[in-house]
Amino acid sequence: MGEVKDNEYEEELVDFEDDDPKALDSASAKPVSDSAKRGYVGIHSSGFRDFLLKPELLRAIVDSGFEHPSEVQHECIPQAILGMDVICQAKSGMGKTAVFVLSSLQQIEPVAGQVAALVLCHTRELAYQICHEFERFSTYLPDIRVAVFYGGVNIRIHKDMLKNECPHIVVGTPGRILALARDKDLGLKNVRHFILDECDKMLESLDMRRDVQEIFKMTPHDKQVMMFSATLSKEIRPVCKKFMQEPMEIYVDDETKLTLHGLVQHYILLKEAEKNRKLNDLLDALDFNQVVIFVKSVTRAAELNKLLTECNFPSICIHSGMAQEERLKRYKNFKEGQSRILVATDLVGRGIDIERVNIVINYDMPDSADTYLHRVGRAGRFGTKGLAITFVSSASDSDVLNQVQSRFEVDIKELPEQIDTSTYSKITSLHFLNLALISFAFLYLVHLACWILEAFQVLL
Repeated sequence: MGEVKDNEYEEELVDFEDDDPKALDSASAKPVSDSAKRGYVGIHSSGFRDFLLKPELLRAIVDSGFEHPSEVQHECIPQAILGMDVICQAKSGMGKTAVFVLSSLQQIEPVAGQVAALVLCHTRELAYQICHEFERFSTYLPDIRVAVFYGGVNIRIHKDMLKNECPHIVVGTPGRILALARDKDLGLKNVRHFILDECDKMLESLDMRRDVQEIFKMTPHDKQVMMFSATLSKEIRPVCKKFMQEPMEIYVDDETKLTLHGLVQHYILLKEAEKNRKLNDLLDALDFNQVVIFVKSVTRAAELNKLLTECNFPSICIHSGMAQEERLKRYKNFKEGQSRILVATDLVGRGIDIERVNIVINYDMPDSADTYLHRVGRAGRFGTKGLAITFVSSASDSDVLNQVQSRFEVDIKELPEQIDTSTYSKITSLHFLNLALISFAFLYLVHLACWILEAFQVLL
């Protein structure tokens, strides 16, 4: 990545006041080489060792139970660890987070008091999850510190944290990060890796896009920029590229490949007044590990959760009307498996990865095909089985369902009277049990090899 002059730097960024049709036209007219723009299929047969990652990272990967990289990881990680800019579209559950977490940790050489990597995302829950992933994969890199910053927490706490123990990796939401940077508490002049997760969500919103741009301008010209999402429209792609220099681009132009192979999808035609009884019957009949029930508003989330609790279902809810501390407490509770049913708004519809979730129920139809795709992607992640059930109670609901079927070329059938969902929970559980056994066996062999080596050295 070469140096960019100040006046050129300004021109390359997005003009937030007006649409830029020239940029869209030029981007669509510009041919993209096969080497730069690629697709992906499924799971690749190579191992993470092929990427020549640090031993500490490989050890953390084994501890986490991962065996082989997904195709998108196989495509992106080798280029990302060399510092190349990346725009990556990949379906939910294919390990996009691991791409930027591993590539950043591979490159960072921690310096006291300097922030080397900045990760921005659109919700506090997703920021917390990304921070957790950095902590998990940096277990054997004790010199690297990670911290998460978002609104709803007293900003003085964050300022004291930055003053007393400045992290090397900062994860946060744009509003809080910008406030800390403007007040000179968060120094961004040494940032080498600038990352946007769910980038289309942030760049499509003009208010959030302005914050992202202002933060971007506070970072050095010469840095790596990476952006990720499951949905990247042709209109938003040139906007992403304005923040980058000759990025590697991975898109899924065939949108039929965006749906998860292990996800079975059904719908139920019913009246609005029949939803509660049908949901009650489903939760009694279905064999699930954990289930997420999506509704369209804060009020409906609270009321539905209250109703389920009164019916003795182990339910909790998460929505934007809650205090931040309570939201994160409930999110941790569900992620750790303490509760099996989560009623939520679209607040957790993107990016949130909870491995035990094998059923998603759209109590209310989402407002678009993109939102539907993100919601149902909470189940059937990374090769596991999943089930999605959608309630259809109006003409507008039918319109969205038809859009989903035509756009993604998926055949969503009406839910049959009898459905065997035991396979979803059994296969999901077996998947993680196998990973745990493989990890244990590998660690045992490593320890055995070390013991034999030490014994051999003693004999010499």
